[in-house]
Amino acid sequence: MVLFARRPPGPPRHPLSNVQRVTNLATVSNKFIVEVADASDIPSKRALSTHEQLYQALRERKISFEVNKEYDAPGLFVGAALTLTDTQDVANILNTEGVVAIRPVRTYGRPVPVSSKKVSPGDAGLPDSESTHITTGVSKLHSQGITGKGVKIGILDTGTDYTHPSLGGGFGPGFKVAGGFDLVGDNYDGSNTPVPDPDPLDQCAGHGSYYNLPTSPLFIRQFFWAGTHVAGIIGANPGNEFNISGVAYDASLYSYRIFGCTGIIVDGLIMGVQAGMDILTMSLGGSDGWTEGTGTVVSSRIAASGKVVTIAAGNDGASGAFFTSGPGNAIDAISVASSDNTVIPLQSLTVSGATHDPIVYYDVRLNNLYCSLRGSDHQVNTDVPSAGERDSTSVLLPRTTLLSLTTHATLCPTLPRTWPDSSSSFAGELAPFNGNGFSAISVGDFNAVLIQADDGVFLAEQYAAGAPIAVTFPQTGGGVQFPAPTGGLVSTFTTYGPTNDFYFKPAITAPGGNILSTLPVPLGSWGLESGTSMATPFMAGSSALLLSVKGRTPAVAKSARGLFQATAATIGSTLTDGDPLQTATQQGAGLVQVFDAIFGTTLLSKTELILNDTAHFAGPQKFTVTNTGKTAKVYTLSHTPAGTVVTDDAGSIQPNLGPVPLTTDFATVTFSGGNKFTLAPGQSHEVTANIKPPQGVDATTFPVYSGFIHVTSGNDSVHATYLGLAASLKDKQVIDNTDFIFGFTLPLILDASGNPQNASVNYTFVGTDAPTILWRQAFGTPVLRLDLVPANTTFTGTLNARGNGEPNSFATPHKGGSFAKVPVLGTLLEIDWLSRNDEINLLDNTLLLENAFANGTTIPNGSYKVLLRSLRVTGDATNEADYESWLSPIIGVAA
Repeated sequence: MVLFARRPPGPPRHPLSNVQRVTNLATVSNKFIVEVADASDIPSKRALSTHEQLYQALRERKISFEVNKEYDAPGLFVGAALTLTDTQDVANILNTEGVVAIRPVRTYGRPVPVSSKKVSPGDAGLPDSESTHITTGVSKLHSQGITGKGVKIGILDTGTDYTHPSLGGGFGPGFKVAGGFDLVGDNYDGSNTPVPDPDPLDQCAGHGSYYNLPTSPLFIRQFFWAGTHVAGIIGANPGNEFNISGVAYDASLYSYRIFGCTGIIVDGLIMGVQAGMDILTMSLGGSDGWTEGTGTVVSSRIAASGKVVTIAAGNDGASGAFFTSGPGNAIDAISVASSDNTVIPLQSLTVSGATHDPIVYYDVRLNNLYCSLRGSDHQVNTDVPSAGERDSTSVLLPRTTLLSLTTHATLCPTLPRTWPDSSSSFAGELAPFNGNGFSAISVGDFNAVLIQADDGVFLAEQYAAGAPIAVTFPQTGGGVQFPAPTGGLVSTFTTYGPTNDFYFKPAITAPGGNILSTLPVPLGSWGLESGTSMATPFMAGSSALLLSVKGRTPAVAKSARGLFQATAATIGSTLTDGDPLQTATQQGAGLVQVFDAIFGTTLLSKTELILNDTAHFAGPQKFTVTNTGKTAKVYTLSHTPAGTVVTDDAGSIQPNLGPVPLTTDFATVTFSGGNKFTLAPGQSHEVTANIKPPQGVDATTFPVYSGFIHVTSGNDSVHATYLGLAASLKDKQVIDNTDFIFGFTLPLILDASGNPQNASVNYTFVGTDAPTILWRQAFGTPVLRLDLVPANTTFTGTLNARGNGEPNSFATPHKGGSFAKVPVLGTLLEIDWLSRNDEINLLDNTLLLENAFANGTTIPNGSYKVLLRSLRVTGDATNEADYESWLSPIIGVAA
């Protein structure tokens, strides 16, 4: 049974004209990070430093490079960031003795909340943070005086406004923000040189980024104050005007500013470890899909060494399954999903000209809709929807526009405003929404708020009847705590796992939707934000509470993720009784229960049971249960399945968009030796769970199944979470060869005019006269290569006509040689560990060809074809049959 309907088929999703004829890739061209295992493994003069030994070994191999950055943290990461003249030297470097790995440099954007709103003390009805503390057991710990004292937490983010009274009002020893560092400076954007300084102060009223709001053609100056908001979630002092407190408000905070625009993640991680942090938290990341990125690997090593590392799972839930974020993919770190707060802070507008209660509204603007809009064209639509339309709970009403506008000017804070306003100084739209809640929607070229359907009908009817109806939007006051219709559920924006290499992500859920916390003082001091970036510091604070009770030791830190997962509360997919639990690929092990994690007396040796795909099925699963209590316990084993994810729609290679369809095709579980056992204090028992994947499912939809194995004794209950794929990952097509997105079959070559090239075309490579290769990853790939081959190449690639290629082996993915007995003339591009593309943001892969190979060598005049090949997940890199391939039309070089 399908719980949520799949998306209907439709026309191409985007016009081809949207594709920019530029090189657009997830990695930085020619930049790599080389990791060295041990200096003694590099055959060179021992008098040289580790890095000089590496450089000398590379020079002896005739490798041309430039050093961008050195890393020297033995036990965590030793290596260097290099710019290579020739990317074909990747294999040569990898074969250098002492080199552990070479990874491409990735960029990660600064954290952007899903929603954001500044508030002031006059706003009544804002959610007390205790609503999140109560649902997670934090309030119980606070009542016992457990507040994280003595624990050091490093925050890698945009910096912190430590002048905020609730964040201690100062910086350095003796203050709440006891230390830190600015690794980048105010103007760092990822392409320029960082200007470090010892002060991580963030009061970025003058620094931010422009981006286009989905509800308006206006470009809004959005200030990213995430670091200060994060700091407040962890450590805001109680006794403030909003009566909120941080999760661990007595912990010591250390702020590492790693953002201008992109982050210097590894530098910040190493600095935090060397400064003695117990916990490192990062509310950042970007779609990656793999566990192999440098920041991801270093984060995992730090966690495995005995530090707690919490990282945001990502806000790409709309993009479907298998779209995890790095560095949150770190195997040993805690990747954090978000759940919605149980209340939404809203305001109400007042009605005059007719008798009506104040109308609660939802503001879809970041900074409220209170704007001066010059030259507005007022237009009233008095269409009233039928009762049947109003009763629907699943769709938006036809636009009942009480007041619309056609032009925009600037945002302004001047209030109150009244509609209608004959001065035309205010204009906006009230968009009635069916159902009992509010949901952000696209309203086109309108400033807008959402109101309930019945309220909208009342206003439309009064206006149509000629009543002198008017509504006033107050700036302050009029606040209400509106029960969130999705309160307690996983936030829909939370990214779905697992990773492409099938690791369990996210690990756990914490409150992240509609969270009130601190902002930089110049920006108003307080604000509400939503995102996994808000859930992540909640887990950091929770970890501080755990360490403050159990001890700040490596052993306790390494056990933290398992303790939190075992005691978490499972989350439903809806609030309707009988619907399945939310998939573990979005909720992880469930909503964190901090009190239970600290004081529970039943331990599990494993809390993540990864079953893999059908080709590598890992069952049965074994784990040990230990009674750490003071009395004997009788335990019962049971099983609760979660909804099974339909990754792709039947007959399609495109991912289902979120919320992904869930089915009730469940796995079954039996227990060897029965489902009951008794343990005396200190005793342990090994459980063998025989998990059988769901039967009769369509493997071409790549169903991901999950569930929970409960170990219960009275009120003491813990669980292990399992995750498996009822298909073979190797069968998942990785390159999109459909016309679904653009209406033209991919991959393709765009000519100088941006049109698909179907025949031989000559290019001069003067100005814009150059071809662009366009392709999309339908799934992640371990290796992607683009090579130039002779024009007379005639073999049929698997994507040109699937199944007709003749397999022929070649040595490694990093070497040239031949493919299908076709000589490779030169490499144009090679990328390892590439994520799939995102239909939502349409970040497609494009390579604007230059008249040169990747090593800078000029391509001679002549005729060529481009060979694209992409390795399937779990495929053998030395087996040509495990690659998908495509051969382009003829490209003529006439430079």
